[in-house]
This record gives sequence, C-alpha cells and structure tokens, in this order.
Amino acid sequence: MSGPLTGLRVIEMVGLGPCPFAAMMLADMGAEVIRIDKKTPPGASNPFPMLGTRFDVMARGRRSLALDLKQSSDQAVLLELIDKADILLEGFRPGVMERLGVGPDICLARNAKLVYGRITGWGQHGPLAQAAGHDINYLALTGMLHAMGRADTPPAPPLNLVADFGGGAMMLAFGVVCATLEAQKSGLGQVIDAAMVDGSALLGAMLYGFKQFGAWRSEREANLLDGGAPFYDSYACADGKFITIGAIEPQFYALLLKLTAVDDPLFLSQMEMSSWPQLKQKFSALFATKTRSEWCTVLEGTDVCFAPVLDMDEAASHSHNIARKNFIDVDGVMQPAPAPRFSRTPATVGMPPSTPGQQSLQILQDWNVSEALIQQYHDS
Repeated sequence: MSGPLTGLRVIEMVGLGPCPFAAMMLADMGAEVIRIDKKTPPGASNPFPMLGTRFDVMARGRRSLALDLKQSSDQAVLLELIDKADILLEGFRPGVMERLGVGPDICLARNAKLVYGRITGWGQHGPLAQAAGHDINYLALTGMLHAMGRADTPPAPPLNLVADFGGGAMMLAFGVVCATLEAQKSGLGQVIDAAMVDGSALLGAMLYGFKQFGAWRSEREANLLDGGAPFYDSYACADGKFITIGAIEPQFYALLLKLTAVDDPLFLSQMEMSSWPQLKQKFSALFATKTRSEWCTVLEGTDVCFAPVLDMDEAASHSHNIARKNFIDVDGVMQPAPAPRFSRTPATVGMPPSTPGQQSLQILQDWNVSEALIQQYHDS
C-alpha cells in the first residue's frame, strides 16, 4: 500500500451499498481494511450472486474474515480486533450492532480512540430511523428528486449515485477521516452518524441558495441546470446517439453559435427564458443533422462545454479516460480507478475482491489476536 492512509486500520462490517463504497475509498487510499463477512453454511443461497466474486468491484482492496457474531467466541474475536483498529464502519439499521454486542458504547470503552462510523438511510434517530428505504426515497425527502427530470414526466431517479454514494458513502468516508485526524490530537474517538438523507440535502446546498434568492423555480425543466435552458441539456443526433452541451457563460455560448454556424437572431437571446422553449426546438433540429461522431469532430475539446454521451462499454475507450487512466483492469474486470490523484502518495487497488472468509486465519495472526481465540476460531 502506498496511499495517504497507509498505516490506518479499519474494520468494515460487510453490508450493501454505501458502507462497502466508503470502505473501498479508504482501502484505495492505502488503509488496511478488514471485511467482516457473515459465516454462511455451504450451499446457502445468495440473492446477490455477484457478491464475493471478482465482479464485486466495491469489495476490492480488502481481505475478508468470516464471523458468526451470535457465537460468543466469534464476538470475542471481533472485539479483540476492535481493540487494535482506528476505524469501524457499519451500515445496519439503528440498534443492530448493539444487539450483536458490539455497539459504540462497548467498543469505545475498550478502545477510546476508535472512530465508529455508522451509515444509514434516515439516520440514527428521527421518526423514520427504523424504516426501510433506498436511494430514491432518501433523495425524495430532500427536495432534490423533485428537481430532476422532464416537466411532463415523474421525477427521474439518478441511478443510486446521489444518496447512496454521494450523500452516504462519501460523507461517511469524509466523516471518519475528519474524526481520525481529530482523535490524533485529542486521543478520543467518537461516533459518526452519516445519513443518506442528510448528505443528499447537503449536496443541494447551492440549489437551495438559488431557490432562496429567487433564481430557481420549483417546476422541473424550467431552470438553468435542470434541462430548462437550451444551452445546458442533452440532444439526440442523427444516429440516435446523444451529446451534451453546457454553454452557460456568454463567451462559451457565442463560440457554440460560431462553431455550429448558427445565424438565426433568435439564438442571441440566450438568457431570455421566454425564448427557451423555441430555442430548445431549434437546437434539437440542429443537432439532429449530424451523427454524434460528426459533432465530436466539430465541438469536442473546444470551450463550448461539450461531451458525447457514452455508455459504459464506450467510456473506458475514450481518449481522455485512457490518458487519465480513469478505468483499470483488476483480475480481468474493467472498473473505475481510485480517485482523487495524489502527487506523492498515489492511491492504488491493492488486491482484487476476496471471497467471504478467504483470509480469516491470516488476518487473525497478522493482527496478533490471542492464540486461544485463534484456536477457538479454527475449531469452530
């Protein structure tokens, strides 16, 4: 490991979605992250067959220890590992870790410097705290989902990128790193309550400012950044593929008109919202006259703020992504590379995903777990 978090020891209680993503981020940055997987009997059904294979991209860079926390001996193993850890990450509903005997009170009593990171959808308290939910639900409660999509359709779900990974996983990773830096000064850890609904709201900070100022309308497709502006949208090309335009600034918009050879005087009224519907129609007709490749030849690399809409098969082959090495091959699986970039302590993917429990005994030995507990684990 060579990343900026080298030397940091992290325990990840394996779950779905944002917790593994946050753990992946820490592992990419050089932290030693141990995944605590559930012991499963041979032949047990798996509702997510990709998990535990080389295609489980979010599990990269970590070794796996399988435990059954309903067994006192396995619980004792985990507590001894917690004694030696800097960070613990868990993504269960509130109260689950307490019922397993490894809640924050017990863990911080044993390891005062431990940073205990918790990620949930609704947070550790509040009237919805115990309710099930998914990305789309958390995003809906913040006002952000309402702002996404076309005016004549229901709000469009932005995959699960915003609440799960942006508002959840990244806030959790940011929170535990902040708390770890503080613990190095104070000698005291703390509990991080990262909620996807909280993080999704925070991601909307700029738009809430616009709204309070009077520069954002509640209607979809009626604003500068939601597809309402004809110069900030995606358009279909002659071959059925798509391009994006983001020419907000006047100089970029002027260059767009120049390079597309537009001479219609209506296009000069860029910021007159009453003209936007008609301009949208004219831009749609214009971009439908060439293929996506032809528009790339005309516009890509210029200051018109342009990019082709690529699918996941195409993205890894684009020249800019190749130059930046934005996609890497790990054990035959193409996947996004670690980010951001560091000049002196580069991040890296240390190893491909492990199968659950693949390195169990090795981990216990490396973390200097007592011989008695290792023997009990081996016998079980």
